[in-house]
Amino acid sequence: MDRRICAYYNYKGDVFVEEEPIPELKEGEILVKVEASLISPGTEIGGIRNLRISPAPTKFEKRRFGYANSGVIVEIGKKCKGFKIGQRVACMGSGYALHTNYACIPQNLCFPLPDELSFEEGTFCHLSATALWAVKRGKLEIGENVVVAGLGIIGQIVSQLSKLSGCHVIGWDKYDLRMEKAVQNGIDRVINIEKEDLVRQTIEFSRNYGIDTGFICFGGEATETIKLLVETMKTAPDTHKMGKIVIVGLVSVNLNFPVYLGNIDILSSSRTGPGYHDEKWEYGEDYPPVFVQWSTKRNVEEILIFIKEKRLNVKSLITDIFPLTEIASACEKLINHPEKTLGVILKP
Repeated sequence: MDRRICAYYNYKGDVFVEEEPIPELKEGEILVKVEASLISPGTEIGGIRNLRISPAPTKFEKRRFGYANSGVIVEIGKKCKGFKIGQRVACMGSGYALHTNYACIPQNLCFPLPDELSFEEGTFCHLSATALWAVKRGKLEIGENVVVAGLGIIGQIVSQLSKLSGCHVIGWDKYDLRMEKAVQNGIDRVINIEKEDLVRQTIEFSRNYGIDTGFICFGGEATETIKLLVETMKTAPDTHKMGKIVIVGLVSVNLNFPVYLGNIDILSSSRTGPGYHDEKWEYGEDYPPVFVQWSTKRNVEEILIFIKEKRLNVKSLITDIFPLTEIASACEKLINHPEKTLGVILKP
């Protein structure tokens, strides 16, 4: 057990696997035999698609990718605490939780996977924690009216978590599969953005109170979507718009401040919460819980509890399972048929 199979993409957006040595385990890392990994339809597939449009030979030749997997611990590095050989774990982190059959994961990005959960469900830990952090950033209250624009994986989970928060939730998308999944998982209403009157029907959905919070859960150009959201939001007697817009996806916008947006709060929600991308934290240090209550670690732990208790349904979001060696075909399906795919799992 000194070599592994690992997925790569190159500067032209080609996807392939290569055999390579398993990296030497560092202090604070755990070696995991990977049983499943989840392809990110946004960050990963969006990046590959962009490279095919604009190759970047001056930036890099090839890169490993993947940031969400699950498996079984086979080796534990020095100074790791609370883990044991043979333990089932969910793992996250760019550059760590790769599409591979063996991955070295910093201990604070490795989480005990409840026996009730499948390895496939465990792979949703990263994207689900990203969605949870967005909902926390939005500070939702019971009874609020919420729009989720974009019902990909993040949007699906934001919708479910918003319902768990006691909100009335309406989703905007154009793909039947995504809208059907959202309805299956309890969203109150969905609107096809290409066929229906978004603004009128959304305001009617709010019982004419207006939308309190909107989530942008897709990538790309979002100026028009934000303008439509603004039209649906609460209006004060002095004509100023009120509410919150939480941006989770990697988007570009061109807006005029401040009068056009009135007193709407624009909130950027980045990643999974405090800790992720702080190398010292990832490898075992921690923040004082009294000051940093919702770290990445706790957010993922909460997500796994929600899935275990069947309050959050990620299993329903899996549309395809491919062997790791067929990752190129898996990526092609995600790129060419977004209307047919959502959660695409790889099995080594």
